[in-house]
Amino acid sequence: MNIKAFFDKNTSTITYVVSDETTHKCAIIDPVLDYDPLLGKITTNSADILIEYIKSNALYVEWILETHIHADHLTAAHYLKVKLGGKIALGANITEILKFWIPVFNTSQDTPLDGSQFDYLFKDNEHFSIGSLDVKVMYTPGHTPACISYLINDAIFVGDTIFMPHMGTGRTDFPGGSAEILYDSIQKILQLPPETRIFTCHDCPAEGASALYESTIKEEKKSNILINDGITKEEYIEKRRKRDQSMTVPRLLLPAIQVNMRAGYLGKAESNEIQYIKIPINKIGV
Repeated sequence: MNIKAFFDKNTSTITYVVSDETTHKCAIIDPVLDYDPLLGKITTNSADILIEYIKSNALYVEWILETHIHADHLTAAHYLKVKLGGKIALGANITEILKFWIPVFNTSQDTPLDGSQFDYLFKDNEHFSIGSLDVKVMYTPGHTPACISYLINDAIFVGDTIFMPHMGTGRTDFPGGSAEILYDSIQKILQLPPETRIFTCHDCPAEGASALYESTIKEEKKSNILINDGITKEEYIEKRRKRDQSMTVPRLLLPAIQVNMRAGYLGKAESNEIQYIKIPINKIGV
């Protein structure tokens, strides 16, 4: 198995290409579509870097995988599927997210409530393959009700569930989030063998420093600032809720949720043949 990480500085997001060295089949995990909110401009620079890597290494895309519906970046899943093929997939509990957000954006005309805009919805403990690699799906909610992690050999891709030890864990103040549930989800992950590698979705490095995205179960249990072995569930919940109260809303929250719940499709064009991102007024109190 080969794992290649790509860091997007604008959204502090790490995208992964996981490939099977035997069959050259691969999966893309949590890809980024570039968006300038001031100009309403979409570009594909980050996704095109993935495409160049995949083509130059003669890889075949089987899957475009999301760990959840992200609130901090737009997904490039739809664009990559058009360019490279592959099936777009995420967890089956996406329907809980759709129930909340589709009425807010009033987008039922182009956003199916049943999740059929995605090619496949994974259930907890389901297995699938990337070439000859076996992948186990783990349901790990708490950051959102629909978060899942992907366990591949000795590596697990956890999205925003848990971060590098110096960053702690994902926030829990989005609709349907829960510090208590997230604690339980992380405990499932921490039951894996201590040498299991954890690949996270975000890092915020200091200017000039490299992004950090790989730790181990052992390292997290020893030194994660929010959820190490010396912190009780009650202490974690208190720390997480206190931290959530001090956090600002992600700057791309409304554009990201709106696009990501369509699997990266930008929505139907209006009568003037222009696509729009809607901003609901006075409706969001995250």
